[in-house]
Amino acid sequence: MIPKRVYLGNSGHEKLKNGIRKLTGAVESTLGPYGETVLMESEHHVGGVVITKDGVSIAKNINLYDPVENLAVSIVKEAAKKTAVAAGDGTTTSIVLTNAILEAADKYMEPGMNKTNVIRHINKILDDSISFLAKKARPVNGTDLVDVATISANNDPELGKMIADVYDQVRVVTVENSKTPVTYSEIIHGMKVDRGWSSKFFVTDEKKEECVLENPYVLLCDLEINNFQSIFNAIEPVVKQGRPLLIIGNLSQNAQNTLNLNVVKKVIKACHIQPPSMGYRKDDLMNDLSMVLDARIYSEKTGDDLQLIEFDGLGQAAKIIVSKDRTIIMRHANADDDAIESYIGDLKEQLSEAVTQTERNDLMERIANISGGVGVIHVGANSDIEQKEKYDRVDDAVRAVGAALEEGILPGGGIALARALENIKDDGKDKEYTVAADIMAYAMAKPTAQIMINAGLDFIKICEPLFKKKFDYGYDVKNGKYGSMYKMGVIDPALVTKSALKNAVSVATTIMSTQAIITNMREDDNEKC
Repeated sequence: MIPKRVYLGNSGHEKLKNGIRKLTGAVESTLGPYGETVLMESEHHVGGVVITKDGVSIAKNINLYDPVENLAVSIVKEAAKKTAVAAGDGTTTSIVLTNAILEAADKYMEPGMNKTNVIRHINKILDDSISFLAKKARPVNGTDLVDVATISANNDPELGKMIADVYDQVRVVTVENSKTPVTYSEIIHGMKVDRGWSSKFFVTDEKKEECVLENPYVLLCDLEINNFQSIFNAIEPVVKQGRPLLIIGNLSQNAQNTLNLNVVKKVIKACHIQPPSMGYRKDDLMNDLSMVLDARIYSEKTGDDLQLIEFDGLGQAAKIIVSKDRTIIMRHANADDDAIESYIGDLKEQLSEAVTQTERNDLMERIANISGGVGVIHVGANSDIEQKEKYDRVDDAVRAVGAALEEGILPGGGIALARALENIKDDGKDKEYTVAADIMAYAMAKPTAQIMINAGLDFIKICEPLFKKKFDYGYDVKNGKYGSMYKMGVIDPALVTKSALKNAVSVATTIMSTQAIITNMREDDNEKC
């Protein structure tokens, strides 16, 4: 049994906040167009060095010696990671907001004040602010895509334009490492399924929480698979070839556990997703997959049972990327393009004869999904270290553009968060609500203040003319002028801003309400228990 060290009250609380201060200090200097780079020693290269402005990369590389401080860092990193996974950007903003909320709590909360009520009010203000930002978000246009991608790629206009150009052609974009020093893009035929992995054990890319399968086989089945012994003859050749397998079908809990175990033991590289949609749409979408993958559908409706599943009935793909909520399938080189085009032609004929709008919408969506493509940005560089830094920037930008398309955009530079403060109504009657409002006001102005500080500007002096102006009115730090942030191209995806704020409040209030911390004793721990 490992002995534990227990910290009660302020004894551990200060260490938690100190860990967050160290993490924030490392990333906050990268915010904005005048943000500076961070120099890091690489764990994966002897004497290797990484130079980056990417908040995710910086945060990921910070592990502190003190166990309590490192606990705080781990919690904040997890929240920042959630922001990055959900929206592709906003990691640094999330960390800065978390630290600002804790700073403000120390500043405004009085001894003996009911902390639980203050936290409840903070969450109420959060909900109101998220609703306000959602209402204020506006849809993107072509120019906006370039601006979002450029800002998220750390103000690299060349990368920004490349990413926006790909999104102009397709709506699904992924990032890969190039085998040359050149960064380029291409469109690959493929389709998207709105289903994600059924178990985290399948994840191969921890940062993006994705399972990536190269040159996999695919089993399409709407029968429930109760055990893998019954389909052993179909799976055995896949294992012998050393190729991955994606199962699109229903697994019993026992079968799910068996697959998890075999993936963990590296007996097979595999993933499982549920069949797409339900009812008649499930049948239609399974038929679409069958055509694209050249796979047989094993179904009760055609008199199949598990013993009839054969290796020859499996489909193939060039690459499959499975995330938490969607699957991207890229067509195999041997796919029968003529047959697929003929199939699309049949769907278009059905579309011309469709009577209801629901029917038309379903068919148009299916045609777009089958005939559409998947954009791939191949990231090239002259060294592994440079490629890793550039890959992170491109991946963030791609996800940020996707987030902008999903939920629209807001004024950038932290202005949207600062403007959301105008939605906070405080009549001064509830002292605890007033404190919560003061905490959130301080925190939500912090990203803008830090961008100004990094540019060597006076935050108070610059922001004074912003009051009582339109929602999108702000200051373009890069070009040194006031105006509409939308027109000046200083914008953020709404999902980025909302995710950063939500995750920051979640972590900060968790730490505010923590009264006991328990860590494992270290061998060199000389403190008295």
